Amino acid sequence: MDRHNLLVLPEEAGVRIDRYLTGVLAGESRSQIQRLINEGKVTIAGREVRPNRVVHGGETIVVEIPAPTTPTPQPEAISLDIVYQDPDVVVVNKPAGMVVHPAAGHAQGTLVNALLHEITDLSGIGGELRPGIVHRLDRGTSGLMVVAKNDRAHAELARQFHDREVEKEYVALVWGVVQAGRRIDLPIGRDPVDRKKMSARARRARSAATRITRALHMPGVSLIHVAISTGRTHQIRVHLSEIGHPIVGDAVYGGLRRRVAGDLRPLLGLERPFLHAGRLVFHHPVDGRKMEFEAPLPEDLQTVLDQILPEEYERSTS
Repeated sequence: MDRHNLLVLPEEAGVRIDRYLTGVLAGESRSQIQRLINEGKVTIAGREVRPNRVVHGGETIVVEIPAPTTPTPQPEAISLDIVYQDPDVVVVNKPAGMVVHPAAGHAQGTLVNALLHEITDLSGIGGELRPGIVHRLDRGTSGLMVVAKNDRAHAELARQFHDREVEKEYVALVWGVVQAGRRIDLPIGRDPVDRKKMSARARRARSAATRITRALHMPGVSLIHVAISTGRTHQIRVHLSEIGHPIVGDAVYGGLRRRVAGDLRPLLGLERPFLHAGRLVFHHPVDGRKMEFEAPLPEDLQTVLDQILPEEYERSTS
C-alpha cells in the first residue's frame, strides 16, 4: 500500500478535495480518487472526509492507495482467428473490443487469456501478465498481431520493433480530405489533464512518425492507409486528430459527429473507431525469412464502408 502525506499550500486552498487530489496524484482519475474517499482511504487529522470537502492551506491530507491486485491470467476458451502459426510465432487477427493483456478492470477475456488456452508454450519474457506479447493494439482496433511462442523469438521480435524494422499498415476512415504522402511528425506523451488520453502537447513525450500512404476521397471523408514505424500508444488516433482529421467513430479524440449529410448517416452506427491493422511485415525471428500478412476489413467496418461508397468507387480497400 502506498501512503501519501500531502501538505496543502495556501495558494491551493479553496478547491474540492477530490479535484485537488486528482491534480497532485499522477495516474489517479477523479473517479478513482472518489472511490478512495468513499472507502475511507483519505483522511485529514485522522478523520475521514467527503469528496466535496474544501481543502485549506496548511493542512495535511493522508491518502492510502492499496497495491493493485491483478490475478494471474487463466486460459479461456475464446475463439481466435489464427492467421499463421509455427513453433516460434503465432499471428492472430485480433477482433475489435478485445483487450490485449490483463490490466485493471480487464482481468478476463483478453487476447492473452485466449492464447493461453490455444498455446501452451508462450514466451515468458513479457511477464506473467503479458506472455508472448511484443506489441499491442488498442481495444477498439482490430487487426494483425504477432506473438512470440518462445523466449528466443520474443527477444528477436522485440529487437525488430525497437529498431523500426517491422512494417505496420492500417486502414482508417477519417473526417475531411487527407492527401496521400503526408507525414506527421509529432511527439506523443500522456495528456497532462486527462491521464487516460495521449497528447502531442505532453511535457514528457516520445518521438512518433505517421505517414499516409494511400487515400481515397469521398464527400466528407477519406479512406486512408497509414504506415507507422514507431508504435506509441494511440499514435494514429492522436496524430490524425492533431491535424484536424480524427478517425470516424473515435469518441476519445474527436471522431464522433451528431449530424452528418444523409449519405454518411451509416457512420453514426459505428461503435468503435474505424481503424484496422491490415498489413504486418517482419522477418522470422529464427530463420530470417520475410513474413508478410494481410487481413481484410472486418464485417462491421466493411458493411459501413459499402453503405457510404458512391457507385463510381471500387468497393475495395486494396
